Amino acid sequence: MDVNTGAPQRAPLQARFQRLLATCAAMDASDLHLVPGQPPLLRREGQLSAIESEPPLTVLELHNLAADLLGKGQAQDLATRGDCDGALTAAGARFRFNVFKRCDGLCAAFRRLGEGFRGLRELGLPESLYQLCELPDGLVLVAGPTGAGKSTTLAALLDRINRNHACNIITIEDPIEYVHTAGQGLVSQRQVGTDCSGFYEALVAALREDPDVIFVGEIRDLDTIRTAITAAETGHLVFTTVHAGDCVGVIERMVSVFPASEQDGIRRQLSFVLRAVITQQLLICDGGTPARRNGTPDRRSRVVASEVLMVNGAVANLIATAKSSQIYSAMEVGGTQGMQTLEQDLARLHVAGHISETAALAFAKNPRTLRDRVNHLRVGSRPASPSIPREAPQ
Repeated sequence: MDVNTGAPQRAPLQARFQRLLATCAAMDASDLHLVPGQPPLLRREGQLSAIESEPPLTVLELHNLAADLLGKGQAQDLATRGDCDGALTAAGARFRFNVFKRCDGLCAAFRRLGEGFRGLRELGLPESLYQLCELPDGLVLVAGPTGAGKSTTLAALLDRINRNHACNIITIEDPIEYVHTAGQGLVSQRQVGTDCSGFYEALVAALREDPDVIFVGEIRDLDTIRTAITAAETGHLVFTTVHAGDCVGVIERMVSVFPASEQDGIRRQLSFVLRAVITQQLLICDGGTPARRNGTPDRRSRVVASEVLMVNGAVANLIATAKSSQIYSAMEVGGTQGMQTLEQDLARLHVAGHISETAALAFAKNPRTLRDRVNHLRVGSRPASPSIPREAPQ
């Protein structure tokens, strides 16, 4: 939505709000927090700090700001659920927001999204992931904690498809974060709560809208997961996000949603339709060598550590037979097919000087495996088949 709305009597408040968003963008902050009785807060390089030049917002100001921002459906969610999501464009940037109630009034958190679409190399992800854009069908899952850049990664993949393929892309999002304009084909973006009532209902409807590619912002419940799998089975390419810590955890979480009596069947279905799992998280670049953005060093940036599972015949068999603990061995030796474990990527980032050993060890699931991969990279040899047992996934 556009922020240039609201009652004329609230024009000074709107001007101040736009100034705060512009400050967020100009200072390269990731988030802006508005809380009653406190100066506005920015998150930069992972740390919160107040904008000292700005006075605190009052309870009434935040109430009026919310009234200007929210549509009818969002206001209803706020009243009944206690919070609501949305997105807006201002100060030359796109922002995702959440307005929520607390004991002393309304608060709002704004996440600044990337400006335009960025390529996988610029994001710090393997360019081999572009092969996913050529798939005719199947299910692609992207996982990671909140704020890890899942939406940005998927936006890069969808933009690639949009620019290079004459196809019908339907997205179901809450909220719409990156706006796609038609490229070679057609893009229809639907926002939950505004254009449709929920992910499941919109996904069912999408199957009647002649899609080639479907992006579901998040699959949280059994019905949506079941329908996404069915869509992938029936000749559609489906992208979606899941909250899980690693690739095997993603698969196990998908299966565990179903009743025990259905889980064997779901494993077999997943083994047929799952094409790839990507997990990622953002790490502060603290290793002395800054990451590079548009070819120039960016000392304030964070770097992506990722894990990639490409589902080949061997991996599909492990999924179908519930031998998930063996999938990591396939990932360790699957580099030529675009696979990598988290330890392999952490080792790469550490040897390249982007992250410190302390940071790498803090995120590694198996510190011994990480040290082994670092040693292999430093002597310039390719890691052999894993000889150190991987810790059981959590």
